[in-house]
Amino acid sequence: MPTLKFVAISGSLRAASANTALLRAAVALAPAGTEIVVYDGVGKLPHFNPDLEAAPDAEVVRWQTLLLECDGVLIACPEYAHGVPGAFKNALDWVVGTVGLENLPVALINCAPRAVHAQAALAEIIATMGWAIVAPASVTIPVARKGVALAGTACEPQFAGPLRLALQTLADAANLG
Repeated sequence: MPTLKFVAISGSLRAASANTALLRAAVALAPAGTEIVVYDGVGKLPHFNPDLEAAPDAEVVRWQTLLLECDGVLIACPEYAHGVPGAFKNALDWVVGTVGLENLPVALINCAPRAVHAQAALAEIIATMGWAIVAPASVTIPVARKGVALAGTACEPQFAGPLRLALQTLADAANLG
């Protein structure tokens, strides 16, 4: 079976982000035959402007290319004031009209059980973009504010088990697509 490539995207720009730590743990827990690349350029993207779509800058091209070359997406996004962080929404705006991303399988990983508003908004945005949310792969793994380091997230069964299952479910969905 060919290797699946997933792009993991954190909605947080924080250096010590629980969302980013969870995605880095996903890299360590990836199922056999699966490669996960964590995209680190959300904060480097210029503000979305439709006038710039015809000649996007290098970071926008890198972002679009990474997505066009992947088999699925793993998103972990915090909630700010009951919504999706602006920088992350900006990243999504840059790929809304990108041809070739239709029905891209997506797992929404929530690391803060109380972040229901952002998860709902994110699900609406993703559906509007034409990406396919894989509901069984979209899970809450409560690591936020627990002081759990990357190593702890990848090693502790209460975190690693659900994350491993979500990744396998996303891989299965990508293989079917």
